[in-house]
Amino acid sequence: MSEVLSAAKLSPPMPRILAVANQKGGVGKTTTAINLGTALAAVGETVLIVDLDPQGNASTGLGIPRRNHQRSTYHVLMGEQTLRDVIVESGIPRLHCAPSTMDLLGAELELASIDRKTYRLADAIAALHKQADPSRAYTYVLVDCPPSLNLLTINSLCAADAILVPLQCEFFALEGLSQLIKTVERVKNSLNPKLTIQGVVLTMFDRRNNLSEQVAEDVRSVLGDKVYQTIIPRNVRVSEAPSHGKPVLLYDNTCVGSQAYIKLASEVIRRERELRAA
Repeated sequence: MSEVLSAAKLSPPMPRILAVANQKGGVGKTTTAINLGTALAAVGETVLIVDLDPQGNASTGLGIPRRNHQRSTYHVLMGEQTLRDVIVESGIPRLHCAPSTMDLLGAELELASIDRKTYRLADAIAALHKQADPSRAYTYVLVDCPPSLNLLTINSLCAADAILVPLQCEFFALEGLSQLIKTVERVKNSLNPKLTIQGVVLTMFDRRNNLSEQVAEDVRSVLGDKVYQTIIPRNVRVSEAPSHGKPVLLYDNTCVGSQAYIKLASEVIRRERELRAA
């Protein structure tokens, strides 16, 4: 009995898995994933970013060259490698990445005939957790999803505890969001009952533009507290950082974009603590 209790004490809690998703492209998904991950790591969390976008921008945005991607999330989904086998260090303490390759473009067709095709990522994360050293286990897994509602995104939603939605402050923002919410509800009802919306983060906000203010008001009127108080402003330094292979927090940690992502990380952690306490 004492051995069982000792094993239970040594077993780390499962990481919180957040899918960073929106079927619209150019809304800041990858930018949010890498900078939120960096900010979480900076405050002591141990973070894994899983790049499920065939474009691989989360990987290159962390300074991981494409030529180094001999093994990727494609091989994990196909069952050819474990997640542990493909993870690489980002150069940022406590932040690792499972990189992507263009092979993911064909993954949807190949997954169609595979058992548990919608749970391939969930199974891989569960297996990784079983192998984890309790002192180095991940506390957060952020999944950077492709800009579409395909089988890769469904895998992310089936693995996730919650979805984090970057939403650009533009005219059609609410229209795209309503489609995503319907997808989340379908996945929750049929595939992953635990799935919730952790929050919606407004991105590329321009205070000089009345439309940005209007969109922010409209989104808050519809979703209320689901919208984070933190707003990510349109910022040149945020746009420049990926070309240097760095999160903006390393490229320029004093700019308004960096400060916004630090605030977002604090807000995410606070919501998670409130959830655990409830």
